[in-house]
Amino acid sequence: MKPPHAPTGRGARSQPVARYLHDVREDFDDGWPADLEPPPAFATTLTWEQAKSLINVNQSPDIPFEQSINPYRGCEHGCIYCYARPAHAFVDLSPGLDFESKLFAKANAAALLRRELAAPGYRCRSIALGANTDAYQPVERELRVTRDILAVLAETSHPLTIVTKSALVERDLDLLAPMAAKGLVQVFLSVTTLDSTLARRLEPRAAAPARRLRAISALVAAGVPCGVMFAPVIPALNEHEMEAVLSAAAAAGARYAGYVLLRLPREVSPLFREWLAANYPLKAARVMARVNDLRGGRDNDSQFGSRLTGTGVFADLIKSRFGKACRQHQLQRSDHHLNTSHFRPPRDAAQGDLFD
Repeated sequence: MKPPHAPTGRGARSQPVARYLHDVREDFDDGWPADLEPPPAFATTLTWEQAKSLINVNQSPDIPFEQSINPYRGCEHGCIYCYARPAHAFVDLSPGLDFESKLFAKANAAALLRRELAAPGYRCRSIALGANTDAYQPVERELRVTRDILAVLAETSHPLTIVTKSALVERDLDLLAPMAAKGLVQVFLSVTTLDSTLARRLEPRAAAPARRLRAISALVAAGVPCGVMFAPVIPALNEHEMEAVLSAAAAAGARYAGYVLLRLPREVSPLFREWLAANYPLKAARVMARVNDLRGGRDNDSQFGSRLTGTGVFADLIKSRFGKACRQHQLQRSDHHLNTSHFRPPRDAAQGDLFD
């Protein structure tokens, strides 16, 4: 889908062009039980923007990928713990509701990707799709920016990994299955809890937990290797579910597993504390006390090597439990090393108009 009235010309960057209401979205089964109260409805404002570059190069030594692409900025899933929320402050928007409702989509993503893959000296390395915000968030149902990016990667036989909380990834099985047959793709479903009530509060507009597990089964049935991310691990709130989540994911066909400890950078910390006090007032003090234990007495630790897993006795216990459950259910840690030998640069990239 091309963006209507997309800005063109030198210096054109972004332009708001549409508003999308949740009650007029095309129907998609996110699997939520009928007896759960839906999250509050709000209008989503979309801004199409012209990106200057698309492929991000990772400089973090504790991240298992070298390259990533984010089709969107902001995320309608509304996960209260999302570490990407502070990025909205860079465009003078709030990391709170604005992050969930004022979205940016990259209008020239597919054309720009073609140009970058065709650049002289480009070295093929696996690309992580949606590393900062979810590439399959609800607005993708209409916009299909992720779909267009995936089509370019499929055409060029470029390897990629996907991490998502959405069952919408099933839509793209026609592209993912042939890529999987050539060893080009792994998909990870993030399953934070099996408790639908907790999930609705934590991740109000993502797919229900059972629906994510069904997505794993559908992908595996189509030949796409899948994993599960138990992320984030929130002490005294969902961490007791680690073994149950890994067991359910293995039963659904997952081959890989990973976990990440709750991260509360900058504005995320007060937002999460406020959410805890409103939703789990009797647990709030205990949760934050345990978080501080894991983070050297602070709400957050940004140090490489410890920011994803924490430090101390409790962090060691989580690591031990995770390893034991993975061995029990024959789940592996993926090294994200996929087949790069099939890659062929696009031949018509120089002819494309990046602003069409």
